[in-house]
Amino acid sequence: MIKSFKIPKVIFRVREGDTSNDEEICAIGGKWTDKSSDDYFKGKRVILFSLPGAFTPTCSSQQLPGFEKNASKLKDLGIDDIYCCSVNDSYVMNAWAKKMNISGIKVIPDGSGLFTKYMGMLISKDHDGFGQRSWRYMAIINDGIVEKWWQEPGINNTGSDDDPYVETTPENAINYLSGTK
Repeated sequence: MIKSFKIPKVIFRVREGDTSNDEEICAIGGKWTDKSSDDYFKGKRVILFSLPGAFTPTCSSQQLPGFEKNASKLKDLGIDDIYCCSVNDSYVMNAWAKKMNISGIKVIPDGSGLFTKYMGMLISKDHDGFGQRSWRYMAIINDGIVEKWWQEPGINNTGSDDDPYVETTPENAINYLSGTK
């Protein structure tokens, strides 16, 4: 069991305000904004889940849609915000959230992988051509302190294609928050 710990202080580079009226054209016209760990986690009780990459199979077919489907239930159980973090840039994370019609989840782009590295979850997915990515994990964070932690078994740095998704589900968070697990 992982003990409570304070999340790392980092700056995330976030694109805000980019728009496009055409699905075929890249959204532009916005600006870069710096967001700190405190902007996301200070004074709030949140769920953070991290995954290997936007537009990847398990992330797009199960994990992100599962959290979106359960967002209101999680918020009814005392969660202020739900965040999806990935070692992807802000353009990719924003496009993915738009493509997936996400409204109940906020995406956090960790383009440089620093937050993921300091969380101890940065792995090599070079065998898939992905470079450095996040291992799949989930946490309930209360005012910047990890209250509860889940991660998938068998951190994959070896070149296999294992991508388990059993521990970091919204159902496990719901069970924890409702006191049933």
